[in-house]
Amino acid sequence: MTAPSLAIRSYKPEDREAVIRILGDAEPWKTLGYTSADWERLFDPLPPGREGFVIEADEAVAGLALLRQRFLLGDYLELLAIAPWAQGNGLGGTLLAYLENVVFGRVKNLFACVSDFNQGARRFYERHGYKEIGPIPNLLIQGSAEILLRKTAGPAKPK
Repeated sequence: MTAPSLAIRSYKPEDREAVIRILGDAEPWKTLGYTSADWERLFDPLPPGREGFVIEADEAVAGLALLRQRFLLGDYLELLAIAPWAQGNGLGGTLLAYLENVVFGRVKNLFACVSDFNQGARRFYERHGYKEIGPIPNLLIQGSAEILLRKTAGPAKPK
């Protein structure tokens, strides 16, 4: 079996349907109460101040990421998702490394949040060097916390 050809590029409006399919019934979004209608609104078009990226495997949209610039002296990774059919092949790590290269070329910090119940995502980010800053209780749903994560290239202000 040959490895798929991979490409990472900016999100385009024509990616909208594939992106919504990836997110539609995916966890943790389903548990957090997100619906296809929420994703349709978010990606029609992307809100100001956000950058979208997709990773393609053999020219099919296999994952996406959404960055929000200017968050706590860095950028915020608002969304990272890989299609179920493409998971387990390192695409998430490949896309994350690409994003880090983009972000650390302009700022020193990249933040993300994971749901406290999403153990797989917590392990994923820990493996990639993210540190848990702390929980934000009841941010999205009652009884659950979002855990703020940070990866840094150094202080925002050098001595």
